Amino acid sequence: MAPLVQELKRNELFSCEVAITAQHRQMLDQVLSLFDVEPDYDLDIMKERQTLFDITGRALDGLKRVLERARPDLVLVHGDTTTTFVGALAAFYMHIMVGHVEAGLRTFNKWLPFPEEMNRKLTGSLADLHFSPTKTARQNLMKEGVNPESIFVTGNTVIDALKTTVKKDFIFATDVLNRLDYKKSKIILVTAHRRENFGEALENICLGIRDIAEKHSDAIIIYPVHLNPAVRDVVESVLSGHERILLLPPLDTDEMHNLMARCYMVMTDSGGLQEEAPSLGKPVLVLRRETERPEAVKAGTVRVIGTNRRNIYEEASILLSKRSEYERMANAVNPYGDGRASQRIAGFILHHFGLIDKKPEEFDAQI
Repeated sequence: MAPLVQELKRNELFSCEVAITAQHRQMLDQVLSLFDVEPDYDLDIMKERQTLFDITGRALDGLKRVLERARPDLVLVHGDTTTTFVGALAAFYMHIMVGHVEAGLRTFNKWLPFPEEMNRKLTGSLADLHFSPTKTARQNLMKEGVNPESIFVTGNTVIDALKTTVKKDFIFATDVLNRLDYKKSKIILVTAHRRENFGEALENICLGIRDIAEKHSDAIIIYPVHLNPAVRDVVESVLSGHERILLLPPLDTDEMHNLMARCYMVMTDSGGLQEEAPSLGKPVLVLRRETERPEAVKAGTVRVIGTNRRNIYEEASILLSKRSEYERMANAVNPYGDGRASQRIAGFILHHFGLIDKKPEEFDAQI
């Protein structure tokens, strides 16, 4: 949301206030600092070993108080977090219009990813304006009966963010990343933290990753490990101690983006990285059974490989050993944006409220 906040604050036709729940405190604060976003309301709800019940209840109660005070014309929520759904629900209870940024992503399986698939579906049911990143996302919404006039294809704001954070001369605060030879070694960036992968699936992912490191001497695996103990305990028990596997704390956004820009490939169960890495020309292997981002699969830059240990090793080995396969994925079309999503969203809002005459042009990836 940071690029959109910046875009709205630059335009005198908007009065933009920012509310955060701090569902993930440490991860949030570095993003706010990086993009120079100062929240007007900070609920600070994060508690150790919090559950979805805890997050939902505290966020709903806190956002009720925020909306009673702010009384906005429009509440913008982003993506598929519990905060997103609760933000839309709170606005609905207050009879306030909702705009959903990154609307229309679907796997059509309410359990995968959990709880994100239902978060975004329920948010879509509550939203009045739907800012879809792609044509496929718009089609998903129309199949659910959403008014086509309320849907606008923008590209994804995450691509807007990348254009400001990736720099050729970037120096990492995590110094070990400055000492890597990105030309001679094949650096594999790994993230895995989705709830549906907790337990056996995550252990299988880690075992597959260890197989890659042991059998490909030119590969170095960098895994910024999520702070959740359900993730950290498994990852450290399987992957600690290998000389070519670096387990790091979560990286700041600018470090993550610049590491992606320099790495060889990405293996992840994250949704956002499936959009970010293709825009940087990096192949992505998705450590899930399904994806809500089929556009990149269709374009050829993303491959869904699941959580089977042997499959993870074999799919990674193809990209590590067959240059033609690597180049085919690395040079695929990026379907997710051109860096102007925030401008389109701001323009559509102004047009909707009658403050400008001309509606902006929609994003078209031409896949």
